[in-house]
Amino acid sequence: MPAAPNPTVASATAEQVEAAWKDPKLANVLYHDWEAGSYDEKWSISFDQRCIDYARDRFAHVAGADGWPYGRALELGCGTGFFLLNLKLAGVLDSGAVTDLSPGMVEVARRNAANLGFDIEGRVADAESIPYDADSFDLVVGHAVLHHIPDVEQALREVLRVLKPGGRFVFAGEPTRYGDLIARRLSRLTWWATTRITRLDRLKSWSRPKTELDASSRAAALEAVVDLHTFDPAELRRLAERAGAADVATRTDELTAAWFGWPVRTFEAAVPREKLGFGWAMFAYTNWQRLHRLDSAVLARFVPARLFYNVEITGTKPA
Repeated sequence: MPAAPNPTVASATAEQVEAAWKDPKLANVLYHDWEAGSYDEKWSISFDQRCIDYARDRFAHVAGADGWPYGRALELGCGTGFFLLNLKLAGVLDSGAVTDLSPGMVEVARRNAANLGFDIEGRVADAESIPYDADSFDLVVGHAVLHHIPDVEQALREVLRVLKPGGRFVFAGEPTRYGDLIARRLSRLTWWATTRITRLDRLKSWSRPKTELDASSRAAALEAVVDLHTFDPAELRRLAERAGAADVATRTDELTAAWFGWPVRTFEAAVPREKLGFGWAMFAYTNWQRLHRLDSAVLARFVPARLFYNVEITGTKPA
């Protein structure tokens, strides 16, 4: 990929956005560099017990709790370091490094680590060509990253190359085909309804400025470019096996929790943040928790796995 300027999506010209439509890796850099400064706030990412529990549970859901703590770990497509740093806080791993195609994300991830008292290495890197020697890591993890990578099988081959024999990979937060379809439709409906209702005289104080809404629309346009894949759990498992992985397993989660969560996130993006206080945050989080428990304890018993929103995958490098 040629070197690219680093404009924000909010200020990107039509020509820059057009170029990104033709180059998903450029789109990923533009979009995620723009999101780096506000990503944690947008997705309610933190490094407290709430997110520690979430990261640990997603890992254990698909890979179990045997072998903790893993020695040296790598997070692929790290974003702001959410998965690796919370897994570190949960005792799943000892030390780690992070990579991302976005320089802005790597910078924020390293800053988050420093704020937590951790020293991690961060490299700007393409997941299809990981800049580490073979047999370097005991564990490779990623959260919501595989669906951004053009050649997922090649990326998994690289993951297996940098893993030590017997080492494990865990990827979570990947969208299923059906789950993504429903989530996007719910999000578009919520955005349409919210931006129109807040035009009413009595609700204008709940409307974001037009410039911010336009910026969000341009960002959403690029989001359609950076989100390259959705996955069928069985097909994702076979893809990992073709890449050379052993002991491959997939699990899915979030059904009603996703139907609730995506409209909530969209509503939060469509109104001024100062209008939403602690009460709203608790409403959103506690209700998501309740629905997630319903999905896991009840609905997972009889609803087909492919209908859930998230798919997680794990596997090992053959010894």
